[in-house]
Amino acid sequence: MFIKKRPSWALPSCEITPESAYLNRRQFMSGTIAVAAGLSIPGLVSAAQLPVPGEALDFVAMPGYSTDEEKTPLEDVTQYNNFYEFGTGKGDPARYANEMTVDPWSVVVEGECGRPGKYALEDILKPHEYQERVYRLRCVEAWSMVIPWIGVPLADVLQKFEPNLRARYVYFETLYDPDQMRGQRSLFSTIDWPYQEGLRMDEAMNELGFLAVGLYGKTMPNQNGAPIRLVLPWKYGFKSIKSIVKIRFQEQRPKTTWEMIAPQEYGFYANVNPEVDHPRWSQKRERRLPSGLLSPNWMETEKFNGYAEQVAHLYKGMDLRKYY
Repeated sequence: MFIKKRPSWALPSCEITPESAYLNRRQFMSGTIAVAAGLSIPGLVSAAQLPVPGEALDFVAMPGYSTDEEKTPLEDVTQYNNFYEFGTGKGDPARYANEMTVDPWSVVVEGECGRPGKYALEDILKPHEYQERVYRLRCVEAWSMVIPWIGVPLADVLQKFEPNLRARYVYFETLYDPDQMRGQRSLFSTIDWPYQEGLRMDEAMNELGFLAVGLYGKTMPNQNGAPIRLVLPWKYGFKSIKSIVKIRFQEQRPKTTWEMIAPQEYGFYANVNPEVDHPRWSQKRERRLPSGLLSPNWMETEKFNGYAEQVAHLYKGMDLRKYY
């Protein structure tokens, strides 16, 4: 179903990579949906949702959240990643993420909510219809992409667990398994595993928050955060935690991984803000991938990554230099 209404955050065609740069848009493979590493997620889509091979899949989307625009090339999205669980090099996740098994997968839900427990991924996903959303991704390192994510609204999933009035924040945790994630067993790692992230509840319930289980019409590759990851397009990429295994509703603000490592550089909020530089580099511009030495493809960074209309009200009255 093509939605004619274009939301204010949808990207104009002039910002998108040509159509030939990516493959098989809006199409899931039939049978077992394979990730790049050849793994699958049970129950990810029902038989009724699977297209005939070679035909496009019409995603059922909430009004205003669908776009037909083109994206950063698939190769860049899957080969240039930060996922320190597999190494610190940009190519390490693609090289080593196949060592991680994502089938089966479960998520523990705990804390200030009415329905805590351990949930199989398919039980979290199956009540929801998938959406495709094209979002900008802005890394704190000043590079960026445009990615077509497949998934479900974060707010819809969180509401299922019935957070109570004491739930002022929501905490997320990545899988900790050094046997499968070689970066976690590295003697040189500065991260106190597992990777941890968090949001205020009003941020988590914002319309842009997304839980992605795929990209480019197919199941999420391991190196991009399989089988389920957070996508928060108005925040720097490190807030969009990957391979989630725990969600906790809590009254106190959680400590987050990069905030604990270098609080003077990485704050809890991590909103994209060209007016607040990183202590070691400017945030005024970004390098849109693909780019090269002779064609770096620099562009100006927008406040809240271009999503101010949807999220600026969340931070009204806050000093964004202090609450960075």
